[in-house]
Amino acid sequence: MTFTYKRVITFFLRGLLFVVPISLTIYVIILILNFLDGIIPIPVPGFGILIMLGFITFVGYLASLFITKPLFDLFERWVFKIPLVNILYTSIKDLMSAFVGDKKKFNTPVIVKLSEGMSRMGFITQDDLSVLEETELVAIYFPHSYNFSGNLYLVPKQNVRILKNVSSSDVMKFIVSGGVSNLSKVD
Repeated sequence: MTFTYKRVITFFLRGLLFVVPISLTIYVIILILNFLDGIIPIPVPGFGILIMLGFITFVGYLASLFITKPLFDLFERWVFKIPLVNILYTSIKDLMSAFVGDKKKFNTPVIVKLSEGMSRMGFITQDDLSVLEETELVAIYFPHSYNFSGNLYLVPKQNVRILKNVSSSDVMKFIVSGGVSNLSKVD
């Protein structure tokens, strides 16, 4: 009797390992799509997202043209002069450009020696801190596990070792998963 009971429990747990991640992933994707589609309330499902994607692409096209680029620069200079809006706008813009801009920031994974026998994985975000008169320090971002937040530390360069044989996305998944995800070598 216990043999069958243990097997049923094992099958149930294996089923959970498959069903829960897939279900939560689908659920989160549906929530995001419904939220984005609801921003532009059009009764045709998915049409709001298409309009938004088209609008964003069109704005990107306009921002790239040499004729309209000065207008976008003028708008940004105007936003920079508004006290609280300046902080919010520049923070969001810098974060977005860290992922999708020309100055991607999370593309250099590292291991940082914190003490003897203890290290932590992170990403170099600034390797030149001479503006702070700290030429021997680099800025390292340490994402939290199972969260979309993290901490920024300024650490001595000699404590930082760049990881060249793994991809940045694999390291981010590894950190965010609490070390559960597998790392694979990049050729």
